[in-house]
Amino acid sequence: MKVIRARSAGFCWGVERAIEIAREYATQGKRPVFTDGPLIHNSQMMERLEAEGIREVGDYLSQTSLEFGLTDAEKQRAVMVVRAHGISPERRGYLKQLGMKFRDATCPDVGSIAGRIKLHARKGYTTVIFGDPKHPEVIGLMGYTEGRGHVISTEKDIDFLPPLEDKICMVSQSTMFTFDFERLAQYLRQRYPGALVFNTICGATRERQSDVLVLAKQGAEAIVVIGGRHSANTVKLAALVEKQKLPCYHVETAAELDLEQLGQYKVIGVTAGASTPGFLIDEACEKLAST
Repeated sequence: MKVIRARSAGFCWGVERAIEIAREYATQGKRPVFTDGPLIHNSQMMERLEAEGIREVGDYLSQTSLEFGLTDAEKQRAVMVVRAHGISPERRGYLKQLGMKFRDATCPDVGSIAGRIKLHARKGYTTVIFGDPKHPEVIGLMGYTEGRGHVISTEKDIDFLPPLEDKICMVSQSTMFTFDFERLAQYLRQRYPGALVFNTICGATRERQSDVLVLAKQGAEAIVVIGGRHSANTVKLAALVEKQKLPCYHVETAAELDLEQLGQYKVIGVTAGASTPGFLIDEACEKLAST
């Protein structure tokens, strides 16, 4: 079996940065390191980080109060690392008052979106965010809208928006489909011609989506997508494969590969989400190539 690996498969720079920040404190400073919810959306990588002394606390949506069981002296040595998805200003304030060193590992691309929202909210703009209202990134971004934010994912969501003033700013969760964003932006402008539209889908997401099309052009008869099932960009990659009318196999690890079923193909494409570590991709490619 021939295996074609997407050039962009694996960690994006924002995820790499978050991991490096957490590891720096855990290995060099020998400090207890905590993250508010999973640092990235990959359980296998989180297990490795936990073995290195990086402990996940809180919940998936970073909404609950945190319990550490640490003395005041231990807290002074500990570090709270904000994960790559970012958090709301309210959550930031809460974490900073816990008595620990605070380190922000929010992806700079997500931070840029938050800054854009904050700037326009101060000018009186209502923010429309294209994304998943339950995704941690979107929950964090909503905190910058000064109470004037709405999340949409379909034309129907736009139809059901309450009456808005003319000052509207539209952005996107960083991991959405570009063509969906453009379609909805056009639809929003039909209702609000003066709306400011900023395509804030990150470059890493666009590159991964483009590489799915490249795999198809290179002759992939089916595509394996590797990554966590809670990873938004990984799920989007799998959906994009299906849009190309290609068989898609979304797995988290090589152990989930159905070699009997995959054996019917001569050429397999392999891609992975931005939070998928390289060792998982390597294992899957090696297993496929040996079939």
